[in-house]
Amino acid sequence: MDQKRRMSVMMKQWLHGKGRQTAFALLLLAATPLTAFFLMQWIYAGSLSAYPLHVVLGNGVCLAFVYYLIAGLTGRLLLGSLLTHLAAGLLGAANYFVAAFRGNPVLPWDLTALGTAAAVSGTYRYRPTLQMTLALLAAGAAACLMFCFRKRRALCLRNKWLRAGLFCLGILCLRPVVRPEILEHWGITTDVWDQKGAYRSQGVLASFLCNTRFMEVEKPAGYSRRSYQNLLGKAKTSHREKEAGQTPHVIAIMNESWADFEEFGNLSLNESVMDEIRTLDGIFGHAYTSVFGAGTSASEFEFLTGNTMAFLPSGSIPYQQYILEPTDSLASLLRDKGYRCLALHPGERDSWQRNQAYPLLGFEEFLCGEDFEVPVTEEHGYISDASSFDQLVRMFEERQEGERMFLFNVTIQNHGSYTDEDYEAKVHLTDEPGAYPMAEQYLTLEGETQKAFLELIRYLKNEPEPVLVVMFGDHQPAVEQEFLDKAYGVKQEDMTMEEYMGKFRVPFVIWANYPLPAPEEIGLDPEITSLNFLAQYVLECAGISGDDYGEFLKGVSRSLPALTFAGYFDRQGEAYSHLETNEYGELIEEYQTVQYGELFGDT
Repeated sequence: MDQKRRMSVMMKQWLHGKGRQTAFALLLLAATPLTAFFLMQWIYAGSLSAYPLHVVLGNGVCLAFVYYLIAGLTGRLLLGSLLTHLAAGLLGAANYFVAAFRGNPVLPWDLTALGTAAAVSGTYRYRPTLQMTLALLAAGAAACLMFCFRKRRALCLRNKWLRAGLFCLGILCLRPVVRPEILEHWGITTDVWDQKGAYRSQGVLASFLCNTRFMEVEKPAGYSRRSYQNLLGKAKTSHREKEAGQTPHVIAIMNESWADFEEFGNLSLNESVMDEIRTLDGIFGHAYTSVFGAGTSASEFEFLTGNTMAFLPSGSIPYQQYILEPTDSLASLLRDKGYRCLALHPGERDSWQRNQAYPLLGFEEFLCGEDFEVPVTEEHGYISDASSFDQLVRMFEERQEGERMFLFNVTIQNHGSYTDEDYEAKVHLTDEPGAYPMAEQYLTLEGETQKAFLELIRYLKNEPEPVLVVMFGDHQPAVEQEFLDKAYGVKQEDMTMEEYMGKFRVPFVIWANYPLPAPEEIGLDPEITSLNFLAQYVLECAGISGDDYGEFLKGVSRSLPALTFAGYFDRQGEAYSHLETNEYGELIEEYQTVQYGELFGDT
């Protein structure tokens, strides 16, 4: 009896002492990856959903890799738990802000553009959400708890075998991190058409890892070198150029965040920011782009190459991922025809790695903000369009006698964010002045764009040599969602497919100091085209023949005048999602085949 009594006493002591600590340690080891997952989702999505078990476990295993590795290396369970929760919280917050600014969360290929992100990140206003604030307070409380329990043996592993076991368990949890197909086998999927929603429903970390499988573009089904050449061969160019010496100088301006919210007919402004451009003696219309709120390089990639983002992974950054060797473009085409091809961007030289991509696209020289040779003015912290166009004029005037110029200018004035408290908004909504400060600051900037562009046109009107100018937007700006709902006349959740495509609609204008053909003469519907087709119409207006790929693109545009990542239109103006099955499937597959051949060849 004495022995039984002693064992009972020992058991009670163990349960109230070391045993309780051991139980807490085991609970901490099991719960940390799961609670870190819920914290990450809570911060990113703003609320918690009823996640399926495979989503919780899939994300939890990936987070367990971080926790068990730290715990195994340091032997400190509470410290590892705190650091894991901090990492998960930061991941959720980073994706929240990126998704708020551009519409898509962080994607694997964004890691190749960290320099560009850093260059513009200081212009955005970061307001922590309630979830972030509470998480920060919880982290402080956890740090205090860690200090109080810093000497508890069960929470500080000194046994090297236990630590080695945890470390090995962490390495085991690394498998789905480096092989994301395991996550897909478990039932976790990503949605390239709705990355924001996928991160919300499938988990931020698991969705990010699943997206790494799209870092490389897979060959289209049935692709072969012969099929590519056969499709291209059917589109041999038969277009004749103007007589030698008569082709014009070409100036292409991709204007940052240039949008036409007035066209929807739902805004009343104290002054128009588009009417004077709209009424120029030229061709004014609207084109569809593949990005919203951000992704400038995707739009210039589409315009310059004729390729569409529809056949590339969601959120791809073409200059970093795909332009790794000489690639055919509008610049290389014009260079082969004797043009001198120069590019200008008043931002950072390595933004989107343009300094590496432009030479591969055929540009002979690239000037950035630090190369400007004219007096520079700024609008809300960025080099103004007026200064950018002045530099264009300077480059144009420095040409040699008889030299034909192709100047490509990507502006920066209208870049977000639109929260500069020292920048006075002069354009207001007459029915709700001051209700949307970001939108009014943006519209004021857009008014400055109109003034600067009209000044450029006034200068070029007096140029004795033929000059053609095209200006188009890269994407709509990321301003207040309530303003966007008002401008579109419908909330996003209630949009039809055609209304949804309106989010990706930007203006363009083609002007020349000589008579331009009517749009119908060159097969252009000014209200339904896309940036990947726009350059072919520019060439038609310039009287310059394209290449076989250009002819192929014109053939596609006769049936599908606009085709973007977001969707496409037919000649009747009907909008379609890429998820639909219809009679255009074969034509789209042919376009995908030819684009793959143009971009990747036999790789």
